[in-house]
Amino acid sequence: MSSSQLQNMFAITRTKVILIVSLVITWSFASILPHYTSTIRAHFKARIHDALQKIPTIKVDWNTTSDDPRDAYSSQKVALMIEPRVLPHLVPQILHMIAVVPPDWRFVFIGSEKSVISVGRAYATKHQQVIGKLDLMVLPEPWQIDSKESVFRIMTDVRFYDEFLPGVEWILKYESDSILCANSGTSINEWLDWSWVGAPRTADDQFSGNGGLSLRRVSAIRQILEFQVRFNDTQPEDEWFGKRLILLPGAKVAAGIDEALAVEDVYREKAMGFHVRDGGQNLPDAVWRDPNQRQQIFGYCPELSMIMDMKLERERCPGDNKQGEILGEGFM
Repeated sequence: MSSSQLQNMFAITRTKVILIVSLVITWSFASILPHYTSTIRAHFKARIHDALQKIPTIKVDWNTTSDDPRDAYSSQKVALMIEPRVLPHLVPQILHMIAVVPPDWRFVFIGSEKSVISVGRAYATKHQQVIGKLDLMVLPEPWQIDSKESVFRIMTDVRFYDEFLPGVEWILKYESDSILCANSGTSINEWLDWSWVGAPRTADDQFSGNGGLSLRRVSAIRQILEFQVRFNDTQPEDEWFGKRLILLPGAKVAAGIDEALAVEDVYREKAMGFHVRDGGQNLPDAVWRDPNQRQQIFGYCPELSMIMDMKLERERCPGDNKQGEILGEGFM
């Protein structure tokens, strides 16, 4: 290689200077960048977050209507009756309860195939089904409702609530021998903050929660069933729950007469409803013996005649004192 070529190779030109400076800057950034990576990332995230906050929120509702008519009612409130028998008053009783209970409640009737067919054949109940107000249901095997004990087992099994009443928080449980009074000045919705409320058995009952007509909070029921199991053929389900609910921290349970929802064994004026055990076959004297009190009860809640065996006054026997006794000559 000639000397002139060597001189040209090592000659300082503008291009070489720029190239050398670029390499120095690149190496400098390469050595410094790892120390500032987290800071740079945080800065970019902050800038991106600020930009996202300035983007307007847009909600697209592709379907504004629901095909399920039940969506018109609360999914958390259900009035429940379980009845396997075919009884002539079930349809008018259910329709009366639908009229009295606040309109946001749904109704569920669980029965045998025969009782469901009997209730479902009426035009009025068909209409309630069409509008999503009433569901008629036959439980699949192995669930059974052919006896009181089988119903007790259902109501104390958390799987029943999971499978057939999902999402329900309040259950108004009523039976074929219980009814709400249309003349009541109180709404069932005024009791929603209670864990369980029903009828007392005595004036000083610690648990006024007889299950024949009762409002129950499912979240409280689930708390009990998480750590307690009812043994078969023992206490009725309402008594079993009651003994545990009164000890459950945070549970609000009705006690005594003043906090009662309904009348069964202890009378109080203008109750929301009545539970007439066994359709009136076992009437407590404290409620029904006095004829003046009976007149007052039927004047306030004439719907009771729908669920009780009644007779006309002219059908009374001679000497009937209207207190269940026959007095007079020739009678013991």
